[in-house]
Amino acid sequence: MRRTTMLRVMLVDDASHEEAEALEDSLRALGFEVAVAAPDARSLLDRVGELAPDVIIIASESPTRDTLEQLAFVTERRPRPIVLFTEDRANATIAAALRAGVSAYIVDGVDRERLRPILDVAIARFEQERALRAELRDAKDRLADRKVIERAKGVLMREKGVGEDEAFALMRKLAMDRNRRLADIAQQILDVTDLIG
Repeated sequence: MRRTTMLRVMLVDDASHEEAEALEDSLRALGFEVAVAAPDARSLLDRVGELAPDVIIIASESPTRDTLEQLAFVTERRPRPIVLFTEDRANATIAAALRAGVSAYIVDGVDRERLRPILDVAIARFEQERALRAELRDAKDRLADRKVIERAKGVLMREKGVGEDEAFALMRKLAMDRNRRLADIAQQILDVTDLIG
C-alpha cells in the first residue's frame, strides 16, 4: 500500500453532493489523490478494478442494500479499506456495513482535522483483519493437511501392516524423493486407494 501522503482515494457519492464535494476538497487539501467521485455504488466492483484505489470512501445519508451488497463484493474480490460517512445511526445498518467489510463507520460527517486519523485507523484495521484472515486460512489449511496425512497414514498402516511411525516415515521419504509436500503425497495415497476401491 502507498504511503499515507500519496494514497489514492476513491470517493463514492451516495448522498448529498455538498457533503461529497466538501469531503473531496478536504481529501485533496490533505494531499490525497482522489481517483473518482462516482455517482453511486452500483458499479463499485468494476470501478475499483479500473482505478485501483488504496482506500474507498462512501458518503451516504444511509447506505442502501445495493451499496452494502456492492461493498461485500469488493471485500470478497478486491479487498480495500472502506470508510463510510453517514447519518444512519441504526444498529442494524452498522452491523450490515461491518459485515460488508466497512473498516470505519463514521456518523455525522467529519471535519478536516479528523479525516487523516480516520483513514489511518481504517487502513490499520483493514491490515489487521487481513492478517487475521490469512492466519485463519493457514490454520484451516494446516488442519486439512493434517487430516489427509492421518487418513493416508491409516491406509498405509492397514495395507502394509506397519506401525504409525513407519507409515509416517514412508510418506515422508516419498515426499522427499519426489520433492513434494507431505500433504500432497498423502492425498495421492488416498486418491489411489479410492480408485482401486
